[in-house]
Amino acid sequence: VQLQAFGGGLVQPGGSLRLSCVASGSILGISDMDWYRQAAGKERELVAVITSDGSTNYASFVKGRFTISRDNAKNTVYLQMNSLKPEDTAVYYCNAEIRTAWALKTYWGQGTLVTVSS
Repeated sequence: VQLQAFGGGLVQPGGSLRLSCVASGSILGISDMDWYRQAAGKERELVAVITSDGSTNYASFVKGRFTISRDNAKNTVYLQMNSLKPEDTAVYYCNAEIRTAWALKTYWGQGTLVTVSS
């Protein structure tokens, strides 16, 4: 099983980006899918969570600006980021709890860098 994140890049303050994360492999099911981020010199922090039935939860610092969604048919989770601020600059990681024929396990994507700068 692999998670691959896409969509990072350089954007000006106030701009938008959409991150995607695709799970592939011998997957029987996916429960929670999350986005985390880690800024330089800081600890990794939870950004948003979406459950298998579509319930969402957000960190206070992104609420109202970011939207997490998922396409279960494509094993994909998205993070729409609007009104970006310089303090949103970080490597963004996706995380998913995935069931295979052998186990239920948490997997991490490789991270995608988001830089918010003028």
